[in-house]
Amino acid sequence: MKNNQEEPLYFIDINGSQISLLGTAHISKASADKVNELLATEKFDAVAVELCPSRYNALINPDSLAKMDIFEVIRQGKGMMVIANLALGAYQQRMADELGIEPGAEMRVAVNLARDKNLPVLLIDREIGTTLKRIYRNLSFFRRMNLITALLASVVTREKVSEEEIEKLKEGDVLETAFSQFATKERDLFKPLIDERDLYMSLRLQSEISNNNYPRVLAVVGAGHMKGMRQYLDQSYDSIEDEIKKLDLEPPPSNWPKVFPWVVVAVIFIGFALGFSKSPDFGWLLVGQWVAINGGLAALGALIARAHPLTVVGAFIAAPLTSLNPTIGAGMVTAAIETYLRKPEVGDFMRVRSDTAKFSGWWKNKVARILLIFLLSTLGSAIGTYVAGFMIFEQIFRN
Repeated sequence: MKNNQEEPLYFIDINGSQISLLGTAHISKASADKVNELLATEKFDAVAVELCPSRYNALINPDSLAKMDIFEVIRQGKGMMVIANLALGAYQQRMADELGIEPGAEMRVAVNLARDKNLPVLLIDREIGTTLKRIYRNLSFFRRMNLITALLASVVTREKVSEEEIEKLKEGDVLETAFSQFATKERDLFKPLIDERDLYMSLRLQSEISNNNYPRVLAVVGAGHMKGMRQYLDQSYDSIEDEIKKLDLEPPPSNWPKVFPWVVVAVIFIGFALGFSKSPDFGWLLVGQWVAINGGLAALGALIARAHPLTVVGAFIAAPLTSLNPTIGAGMVTAAIETYLRKPEVGDFMRVRSDTAKFSGWWKNKVARILLIFLLSTLGSAIGTYVAGFMIFEQIFRN
């Protein structure tokens, strides 16, 4: 195993095959140039890239979002996942705009040159959706909120980033630069975000070599993964395919998120019952407060997202009712109303990635605005549920 001092490049022999493991910064012209140099001057039998199938499809077919059914995405519970992906892309695009280079340019160069040379492109990274779900399930409630806050902050920040600072990010996990400060310090985030993917990509490389006997493979990965991958590539495994299947599993959701909303509903109804047992007027007062607070905060969320006036009204009406029925959320209702009133055009879907790279684009792009309405009205209704619930019981015990 040798190290090239100019770029993090290591040569690893596995069962007679040589892997050239190149570490890159995902937003760096120097990294893209190095990929181009290696593929132009040396002979390889396959090119492996730190991409999963969905990210690969987005790379070679940037208009793929134009086929997305936005309401169906939200109905299937994937709205937050899409928002997270767009926010991550927005953060990366912001840094890329400052440096004048496409995000993921080195991956694009690797894929395009491999295809030009008729070389197999090996997608060795785990599906990003699986990784995000494993991260989410691995965190406590407060850590999840901390992570979401960091994600949103990465979109709105205006801090300038120099190319020198980008190059320094090679010391960490560059793909997840938005969360690098958490990933390197917190084990519950580091394990699914970085360590598991180090192992996954190492296993996928060994699997491809074992199944296809490629003599020489160029593997292009984020430099933050190199240390872990080198360690895992030196290890032996009883069954590589079984290990890959374990890492592909999405952890089962815990039961409490399913039960807890119904417990909240039961508590609210108990509060109403206690209120009416004191007097009908007092009971209706509590109901009125529930509607005003829950509906008001959901409507405020929709208003902040610049929803259509009828969507704002819909949020106010729907939130007090949907909060008492955990099978449907206020965000789903507001998203449906907004989609009907302001149906996105094909151009909105095609521009959603570029538009959301700018803070204002989340409101200007109809697709992004629907997602924002879904997020903020859901958040408003959730806050309203707890605020109104506490107020109801405070008044019951006070009277």
